[in-house]
Amino acid sequence: MTQTSDTGQKVLQPDVVRAQLSRVLASPDFEVPERLRDFLRFVVEELLAGRGERIKAYTIATHVFGRGQDFDILNDPVVRIEASRLRRALERYYLLSGRIDPICIDIPKGAYIPNITVRHPITPPQELLGLHPKVANSENPPRNPRNWLRKLGVPVAAVISILLVIALSGLVTDPTNSSQLATSPNVALVVSPFENLSGAEGSIYAAGISDELLNQLVRFRELRLFGRDAGRQSRHEIPAEQPLEVQYLLEGGVRVAGQRLRVSSRLLDGRTKEIVWSAVYDRDLGGTQNIDVESDIAAKVAAAVAQPYGAIFAPISGDASARIPAGAKPHLCVLQFYRYRNEPSREEHRLVRDCLKETVTRNPDYSTGWAMLAYLFLDEDRLGFNSQEAAPAAKIRAREAAQRAVRLDPNNVRALQALMAVLFFSREPDAALQIGEQALVLNPNDTEILAEFGSRLAQAGDRRRGVAMIEEAVDRNPNQTKYYIAILAQNYYLIGDNTRALYWLRRANMQRFANYHFVAALIFARAHLQQETNASVHEFMRMRPRFIENIEAEIATRNYNAQDRLTLIEGARQAGFPVSAAIN
Repeated sequence: MTQTSDTGQKVLQPDVVRAQLSRVLASPDFEVPERLRDFLRFVVEELLAGRGERIKAYTIATHVFGRGQDFDILNDPVVRIEASRLRRALERYYLLSGRIDPICIDIPKGAYIPNITVRHPITPPQELLGLHPKVANSENPPRNPRNWLRKLGVPVAAVISILLVIALSGLVTDPTNSSQLATSPNVALVVSPFENLSGAEGSIYAAGISDELLNQLVRFRELRLFGRDAGRQSRHEIPAEQPLEVQYLLEGGVRVAGQRLRVSSRLLDGRTKEIVWSAVYDRDLGGTQNIDVESDIAAKVAAAVAQPYGAIFAPISGDASARIPAGAKPHLCVLQFYRYRNEPSREEHRLVRDCLKETVTRNPDYSTGWAMLAYLFLDEDRLGFNSQEAAPAAKIRAREAAQRAVRLDPNNVRALQALMAVLFFSREPDAALQIGEQALVLNPNDTEILAEFGSRLAQAGDRRRGVAMIEEAVDRNPNQTKYYIAILAQNYYLIGDNTRALYWLRRANMQRFANYHFVAALIFARAHLQQETNASVHEFMRMRPRFIENIEAEIATRNYNAQDRLTLIEGARQAGFPVSAAIN
């Protein structure tokens, strides 16, 4: 990957940099107009050619943006504006699908010469789960699998693609073969090919979006996909051989008129044919590649339908019996779990834990059920909810459940997310964050892992990246759980930005969650809102009366760094909590 210069400094080989450039340009997470792609290509190639000193606003304007020899940098800000857009696009790419790329290409602020750096390799999930000493107590040191993959001449990206193809072949099946689903707790989703509602060009986009949509949906392991061949059955017909307990239909249409593309999509209840979600996506086709448009729209549809708190997994409210058919208790447990995660409470915890324990007893191979149960066991410890003194320690049960979830399905993002959380709160942050990296690679459109991983990064000290990830998750998923919104408030408090802390705190408004009132008291106190501070202190002390007595231990178990621990303890004093003077 590197060669050594006369000064002893390591220099990246041009073919390696070009391979990374191609990876960035091909990613659906790098969504920019063609002129920005030309901008990035130009500055990288100029640097590789040894002409870095020529990368200035005038050169870029004349070579990339078609400006004439009389280009006036003072009166024409095109390069500065487009460079800012390019920086944001690169930041977004490396925040999402480029998080484990071995090379980072960046355009530093105030300059146009790209900064190209080598990043540390990251151990893949199978090693962390099976061989990493912190997880499996192995005496063998962790190996870097990229080394032996390179010896075989196999790119890592190709391996990931192959794994996804294998997963797709096993999870996307013909809807007429539903025997294996009769005992599965996963939701059945029948995906119809999108219809071409215009001319020949529309058929290209319809086929591409349909194919890409299956590739995106298969990453959500709470689903069991059934790909329907066009023309085999009517659009609203569900296979009748073996009725499925919970089932949905996803369909759509594509129209092309000149340089405009319109894609409509609908999700239907499989029993009632009621439309439970619909959306329309418009795109300008000028200067964009077909594959970019298809990947972007498919990712948006998949996320809106299949991600936690999306159309299929929106938390239930009130009596769910009218929505969930008889015999579909596993799915009811999943919806109850997401309602609990939205605003944790002792009562909801017991209800969901009992439901999931019954579910995994009846379905011992249900990976997602074990992952969710791991969270509930963990909350016995970190939130003090319904502890079971006669059972093994909560963190032991949580780890066993999370590891079992991953063993059952190593590509289940929800399982990896649960293991990440368990490892983090077991004071193994390095292993936890590596698991998080890999989970995000498996499904960058899953805003739940984006927010959870961001929360753990921020807590481990990488607050800038972590907060950006949580905000990205909230922005991409308007139904994102209030739990992460409250975490945003806490992080802005620790940063010292009380304006944003107050904004996110009021948006969260988790009145049933005790820890929310602790954070609220600290934020209100710093903002000199005495009435709100007093009310929050009173409510927290009512809900968790012994927390303040053990505040050092309580905060330590959450892996805050030394400075954050001091800030939280001093903030508790300022809010009026009875913190002992001996604690500092």
